[in-house]
Amino acid sequence: MTVIEARVHRSWARNARMAFVLTAVIVGLLAAVVAASYMHPILALFVGVFVGVPLGGIVWVLVRIWPVIRLLWWWTPEIMLAGLLLTGWVQLAANTPALVTLLVVALVVGVPAAVPPIRRQVVAWAWCLVVRHRLRVCFAQFIIANQSGSLPLILWATPTPVGERVWVYLRPGLSVKDLESRLDKIAVTCHASTVLIERASEGNSAFVRFDIKRREVLTANVGSPLVDVIDPDTPTVEQAPAPAVVPTALDLPDVQAPTITLPQQGTSERKPAKPATAAANGSKPAASTSADADDVSDWI
Repeated sequence: MTVIEARVHRSWARNARMAFVLTAVIVGLLAAVVAASYMHPILALFVGVFVGVPLGGIVWVLVRIWPVIRLLWWWTPEIMLAGLLLTGWVQLAANTPALVTLLVVALVVGVPAAVPPIRRQVVAWAWCLVVRHRLRVCFAQFIIANQSGSLPLILWATPTPVGERVWVYLRPGLSVKDLESRLDKIAVTCHASTVLIERASEGNSAFVRFDIKRREVLTANVGSPLVDVIDPDTPTVEQAPAPAVVPTALDLPDVQAPTITLPQQGTSERKPAKPATAAANGSKPAASTSADADDVSDWI
């Protein structure tokens, strides 16, 4: 795999030339204008040239070597760690006997490997170093780049209970929505289960955060502090034994429900009709009382 592609070389060489010209002209004119207040304008013009050209050259060098600086930034943790280990080994071997050197190396390597919490932390930070390079592979291989071929700036990574969290500064031409359609490919490249992305800043949409998930922590057994506050002398309640056969697919006749008898409503006896002897003899019948005429129970 090419460390720095030819397209990137050509693009940053062009940018370096433009930066040199702009810096030399702007700084040279400003220096000439300031110097013209103290000397002849022709001498001030030479002063501007002597000031602008060196500063333009410095800017040209910085822009020209930016791909190399970015590459060193990608490998900064590994370079620092390797330099620290090499320096420690050289100093230890030069100032201690061989037996002491081997004992110290055995302790430095063996204790993290033997103690599970320390071993898990070492593995978690090692994955943080690995995932930064895996994300860079994603951006270089299948995520569309701009004309200059510049990749996003991968800043730093920290371990989380489920994996790693990486902060990235996107280049022009990429957005969160563009990356959301490629999260499954990013997960495959990072050797993870799933990958999530969201903005890390409310004011800058180029500053995003990748959450890489490798394991599920919600299925683990979590100790509860309530167990320690329970009185051990508290009597326990025995639960009823479960039936041997659990009935399923019951019909209504199979359900043994208690029979409920509703109370009967009370009925009043119907009063006998009035005798019509008076009407038959031609005499006027006596006026019936309102209770007899309006008795509703006669009609029930």
